[in-house]
Amino acid sequence: MRTPDLTLSYGPLPEHVVDVRLPAGAGAAPLVVVVHGGFWKAEWDRSHTAPQSAGLAAAGYVVATVEYRRVAMPGGGWPGTFDDLALLTDTVPGLVAEAFPGRVAPGRTVLVGHSAGGHLAAWVASRHRLPAGSPWRRATQPTVGVVSLAGVLDLRLADRLGLGGHATRALLGGTADEVPQRYAVADPAGLLPTGVPTVLVHGSRDEAVPLEVSEAYRAAAAAAGQDVGLRVLDGLDHMALVDPASPAWPTVLAAIAEAQA
Repeated sequence: MRTPDLTLSYGPLPEHVVDVRLPAGAGAAPLVVVVHGGFWKAEWDRSHTAPQSAGLAAAGYVVATVEYRRVAMPGGGWPGTFDDLALLTDTVPGLVAEAFPGRVAPGRTVLVGHSAGGHLAAWVASRHRLPAGSPWRRATQPTVGVVSLAGVLDLRLADRLGLGGHATRALLGGTADEVPQRYAVADPAGLLPTGVPTVLVHGSRDEAVPLEVSEAYRAAAAAAGQDVGLRVLDGLDHMALVDPASPAWPTVLAAIAEAQA
């Protein structure tokens, strides 16, 4: 498996790192930021995205695979995970462009998140929808696109379904009834419309994050006046979406191209 071309630090902590893989050739290419999943749990880190990241580089993208603090790590969960995602999305594109002059094409960065990473990618793209007092709010809509691969895009629904052993409760410190103010600023389904090009990809046989989660987010977006694409892959499961050798891969690449346009 291809190793990163360079690992950069985007902040002061050991977890504040990003692996960069370049496409073949010497010209500029679009930037894709990969946000890994694992229900925000410490035992899942970016290492399992190596095949996905290498596959995206082989497809012609500059790929930045980010790490962040997770539940059961010092400072992880609420609010540290969100601190890290806000920091990395504000800094990583510039750091990569500075490290590799002339290799990052101008234009829209695409955030590609799988599972819990899909939640985080959608969340950072909605930071301009946060209330004025939030430390994570940004004043303007970011120039990004989002591709959610079986993303946990509706935290209230995910909690009701008990996904990941009630992983949302571990992330936010309770249920939506117990900590409603946290769900209000952490749940992408409640921060619509974003105005950000967004494409969802989901396997019909996903048992870790059921298809209904993406369907619920798409419906919430439509109710808010935003058209969000949903590509349902018949017969495919949760991990197929990050496997370059799976039948899902052409759809994933097409979704990235659509979100980048």
